[in-house]
Amino acid sequence: MSEALRAFHPALARWFERTFEAPTPAQARAWPAILAGRHTLIAAPTGSGKTLAAFLAAIDQLVREGLEGGGLRDETRIVYVSPLKALSNDIQRNLEAPLAGIRGELRALGLADVDIRASVRTGDTPQREREGMRRRPPHIVVTTPESLYILLGSDSGRRMLATVRSVIVDEIHAMVGAKRGVHLALSLERLEALAGRRLTRVGLSATQRPIEDVARFLVGAGGPGPGAGCAVVDYGHARERDLRIEVPVSPLEAVMSGDLWTQVYDRLAQLAGEHRT
Repeated sequence: MSEALRAFHPALARWFERTFEAPTPAQARAWPAILAGRHTLIAAPTGSGKTLAAFLAAIDQLVREGLEGGGLRDETRIVYVSPLKALSNDIQRNLEAPLAGIRGELRALGLADVDIRASVRTGDTPQREREGMRRRPPHIVVTTPESLYILLGSDSGRRMLATVRSVIVDEIHAMVGAKRGVHLALSLERLEALAGRRLTRVGLSATQRPIEDVARFLVGAGGPGPGAGCAVVDYGHARERDLRIEVPVSPLEAVMSGDLWTQVYDRLAQLAGEHRT
């Protein structure tokens, strides 16, 4: 077993090993800090597994709590904030496979079942689903900055969010220095005040400079200094690129013919078929 996985519950570690070859460098460096309850900023390119790094550490805490307490109470513990509604829906779908796989590993180990539920709450969420969340709060709420603000202003939303322990902010670089980011920063402070405890904040960012400014934004007013108290996992390497200029076999003209465009499209299709992305 990878050294980075040894800190996780065996059910999570077994699921991860069955699903992936090995942790990515960003995951291996981020997990010790998140599991220790430190504010953590993961700066890495797309495809580096930073979203799963944040979620797996939070899910590990829920699994352990559920096993020790004979099940999880219907309380929201994790808030995941995404600036994109479509991304919020993708995250819920991406959570379903890990949660189902971990439950399967718990059964294989002869342990009690831990049912961890996740729900999306955005402006597009149907009223029926909103009522369901009020009656039975999910353990993980996936939302947008604007919907988080609305939840913090409603009685039912405040009751649901009062039990939150950690918050994950995705695409944080897209909001730093913008009005939307100022709005979110205020909501994060309100969320922490509502919970009455220090929340573990995990930020997910594309490569950004200066990264210390992003860390300071994540930590918020409670931080002792610019980015202090925040573990920064900066894995901001550039992907290797294969760049070249190609031209069609036929001579280029001021107005390209349909035959010339067909050659271009055929070549694009060939290149797409030869590559993974």
